[in-house]
Amino acid sequence: MNASIRLGIVGGAGWLGGAIADAALQAGIVRAQDLALSYRSAKPDRFAGAFWTDDNQALADRCDIIMLSVRPQDWPSLAIDAKGKLVISVMAGIRLAEIGAKHGTRRVVRTLPNAAAEVAKSYTPWIASSDATSEDRAIVRAIFFACGSQDEVGSERDIDYLTGLTGSGPAFPALLADAMMRHAGAFGLKPEVAQRAVNTVLTGTGRLLEMKDAAPADTVEVFLGYRGTTAAAIETMCEAGFDDAVAKGLEAAFEKSIAMGET
Repeated sequence: MNASIRLGIVGGAGWLGGAIADAALQAGIVRAQDLALSYRSAKPDRFAGAFWTDDNQALADRCDIIMLSVRPQDWPSLAIDAKGKLVISVMAGIRLAEIGAKHGTRRVVRTLPNAAAEVAKSYTPWIASSDATSEDRAIVRAIFFACGSQDEVGSERDIDYLTGLTGSGPAFPALLADAMMRHAGAFGLKPEVAQRAVNTVLTGTGRLLEMKDAAPADTVEVFLGYRGTTAAAIETMCEAGFDDAVAKGLEAAFEKSIAMGET
């Protein structure tokens, strides 16, 4: 893949579209003069040299690759003729066939990055339509590798499941961190001390898992084996239904992902 692709991001003024654009520019996948982005109200002051427009069809006409970075509920009113070009969706729930039929192309890719794309640490699962070319797939890999890590998965059902599992980005760890902070506050720790302590636990854990590429279950077993304070906490959390709560949450996210694609 060369760096001369012409990429258009519908919704490029949003946080996700902007994060992907920034990652693609930083990685040299696209040049600023070959990048087009659309906005809904005010034109953003970023990405010097890029083409900004509030006309989504004008964006599509000047680009080889069109990325749809809009909310699923806004997609039905999005009128774009892609004219057979590669369309990459970062919308939850909307099916490949629906995207292709609406936008006049058979070359479609569904993806689901998360908020960590902003710091090049997103996990992005994706799936391509049967008419997508090997070059299309190479472009998708390059863009989302620039955003973090990526995998081509086997089915749209996998994408729907991963929408809840990884599309959440930092939300689930942040939920755990918030519960820990509230407990620390109730204990009497100063808020700044509690926040620093909890945030460091999470960032340190992420770094360790990344460097060692260890299975989380192995880490849990190590601490259970010490039979100390951490083991006492883990066993009590599990007895209180921790695993069941997580499973129910992920199932709810999976069902919501499917529902979001039903029009």
